[in-house]
Amino acid sequence: MKAVNFQNDDIAQVAWLYYVGNLSQQEVSDKLGISRFKVIRMLAEARERGMVRVSVEHRTSKTLNLADLLMKKFSLREVQVAPVPVDPDDYNYARSAVGILAASYLTRIASGDQPFTIGVGWGRTLSAMADNIAGLKNKNLTFVSIMGTITHATPTAPVDVCVRLASQTGGRAMLMPAPFVADDAISCKVIMEQRLVSETMEVARSASHAILSVGECREGAILFESGLFSDEQLEELLANDVVGDCCGVFFKKDGSIADISLNQCTPCVKPYEMTGMDVSITAGGATKLLATLAVLRAGFVDRLFVDEMLAHSLLRED
Repeated sequence: MKAVNFQNDDIAQVAWLYYVGNLSQQEVSDKLGISRFKVIRMLAEARERGMVRVSVEHRTSKTLNLADLLMKKFSLREVQVAPVPVDPDDYNYARSAVGILAASYLTRIASGDQPFTIGVGWGRTLSAMADNIAGLKNKNLTFVSIMGTITHATPTAPVDVCVRLASQTGGRAMLMPAPFVADDAISCKVIMEQRLVSETMEVARSASHAILSVGECREGAILFESGLFSDEQLEELLANDVVGDCCGVFFKKDGSIADISLNQCTPCVKPYEMTGMDVSITAGGATKLLATLAVLRAGFVDRLFVDEMLAHSLLRED
């Protein structure tokens, strides 16, 4: 097996959990989804690089503490928080920073040559993740869309994210041959029954991991500007206090799935079908507060990757 060059952030997190969090090597292994042997190697590198003295010396110590607080508040297995620049309203930076965290996580869990199937959503943070993959090569990786696609080719589209991830890692992409949203529930049922859709959905439901993003449901958000929905569907979202979505499932603020017809019109893997997966979500920018809270309250998320400003907002929210 090829030697893996671990990223400083990953090494710092392992050292933090082991030395500050007082977890055993096996507990760190279980929490981060990596082998105990890899944990031992990363702890050794932390000592060799001088990152461990009395405490973990690393520029993201503050965000590691934020991550600990969020992990306890929302009962998550792992949280990573990206530092933000001086300008807290630079959401492009926030999304890029969160994408880098997600890319590092993907490299950590999928390095080597073991077969891995990872369900993938869409959005700007996942696009940034695909842009920042480095040092990960695994021909036995499969990236599968867990939702339908959109009509316009953009870097944030499910198809594009999957293809770029596969191309940069040497793995393969499996694309969902379905639209993001059907005209009505009957049409959606017909689409789901198509052989190619059914086969792809079966692979997506059996994925061991999923990396998804959080979408806002408000005027000006990417979902509202994408042209995906009819006027009636947009009105339905607004009239029913929907605050966010995750891969085509629409949530109310309390984390419940909204009782709207639109939730019967999106060909996708549903949260209740993710119980056997290790699910990560990404969110960048303080405007994602309500949507991120809703998805976390839904109870199917294991790991969270956010920027520092959003982390503070999540901690302040009751």
